[in-house]
Amino acid sequence: MTGVLALAGLGLDGGLALAAKVRAVGQAEAAARAGAQAIDLGTYRATGRLVLVPDLAVAAARTQLAAAGAEGEVSLRDGGVVVRVTATHVPRLLGLAGVTELTVSGEARAVPQGGVGVADP
Repeated sequence: MTGVLALAGLGLDGGLALAAKVRAVGQAEAAARAGAQAIDLGTYRATGRLVLVPDLAVAAARTQLAAAGAEGEVSLRDGGVVVRVTATHVPRLLGLAGVTELTVSGEARAVPQGGVGVADP
């Protein structure tokens, strides 16, 4: 019976933890895209280069995270916005075996783009 409960717990809680990870990745992607829209228009108009306004990019990403009810870290790297979301999943069946929580995370990076060069088929 214990083995059956353990397998059921791994199946149920493993699936729920995977769903939580997919949700964390989606939240990180959305926040990174929001931050990558904070383009310095003055620099773009003067030089044609896409450069982020650092404070605005971080603030936009954090605002998106807050709107999604997520917690994460936002940083700027290589001209883009990097967001790492960490979430905790409380297991349902594995809690009976002493596993009190599972931590999942998702990370995404977005850089500003100047337009669409080729349409996707």
